[in-house]
Amino acid sequence: MIQVSLVPHDLKYARSMSSQSSVPQVKNALGLSDEQTSLNGTIDFIKFILKQEKLGKQYSRVILNEEGNLSGVITLKDINQTDKSSHIGTWIGYQYWGKGYNQSAKAKMLHTAFTILDLEYVFAGAKLTNIRSQKAQEKLPYIRIGAEKEFPE
Repeated sequence: MIQVSLVPHDLKYARSMSSQSSVPQVKNALGLSDEQTSLNGTIDFIKFILKQEKLGKQYSRVILNEEGNLSGVITLKDINQTDKSSHIGTWIGYQYWGKGYNQSAKAKMLHTAFTILDLEYVFAGAKLTNIRSQKAQEKLPYIRIGAEKEFPE
């Protein structure tokens, strides 16, 4: 498995994050606007994430590849300590698609979710139009498809 590092968000990653999230394949999959993927929009996103983390509502990390270059972002969002649950979201830079970055990042983030944050459930989802993301989730051995029937909320 490819090795990645998950590091806290920092404004020093804004330019690379903006550049990678602006690529049409990523931007369209995430449903982002030009403003959101602009440098200023990305800086606002990083500041928002840092505030949400202080409130305990999110735990988000920048994904760095073996050379220390940003290759994506992974986030536990909507953290609910009462229900011990969260939702996970990931985006991978287009040039890193299909190389194992998603699987490696998710394994590390889920380890954090269950061992450090003491969560019991982490839900993953994808837009119906994002077939690529759905297929990527189906490949992961720990993903259970159709769980929404057990957890309608």
